[in-house]
Amino acid sequence: MAGDALIVVDMQVGLLDGAPKHDLAGVIQRINALAARVRQNSGHVVWIRHCGKDGDGFEPGSKGWAFLPELVQDAGDVAVDKMLNDSFAGTTLHDTLQCRAPNRLLIAGWATDFCVDATVRSAVSRDYAVVVVSDGHTLSDRPHLDAPTVIRHHNWVWNGLLTNRSIRVATTDQLIAESAQR
Repeated sequence: MAGDALIVVDMQVGLLDGAPKHDLAGVIQRINALAARVRQNSGHVVWIRHCGKDGDGFEPGSKGWAFLPELVQDAGDVAVDKMLNDSFAGTTLHDTLQCRAPNRLLIAGWATDFCVDATVRSAVSRDYAVVVVSDGHTLSDRPHLDAPTVIRHHNWVWNGLLTNRSIRVATTDQLIAESAQR
C-alpha cells in the first residue's frame, strides 16, 4: 500500500527572511515531525522550491534559494522547482506523484495565501485526496489582516472546497496520531 506524500511548499531562506513569519519555528518543527512520520510509513516528502529571477534574493543557486537549514531532509526526498504560485503549473510535480501513487497529499509550507493556497486548489482540481496541515503553513501579517486571521480563514475555506475525492484540514498532531494507528 502506498503511503502519503508530504508536499512542503517554498520553505526557503530568501522567501522567509524579512518580516516576521507567524510561528515559523513551530511550523518548521511540525514539518520536520510530519516528514519523519511520512517517511517512516513508506510515504514520500516532496520539497517545492521557488525559482526566482536574477537579483530577487532567491534566484537558482543563490543562498536565498536554499531550503531553510533547520528543515530535515532525507536522501530519498524529492525536490521540484517551480516558477509560479501553483506548484503543479509547468513543473514535474504531477508526474512525480503519479510515479509514487500516494494515498493522500499532505500540504504545508509558505505562504498560506499565495503558493500554499494555489497548490491546494490545484491538487484538488487534479483529483488528489488532499489534507492541508492546518498548523503547518505560515505567512507574514498582511496590510489588511494579521497572519493568524489569514491562516484561520484559509483553513476554513479549504475545508469547504468541492472535490471529487476528499479535502480535509487537520493538525500535525492529529495526522501523527492517525498514522500511529495504521
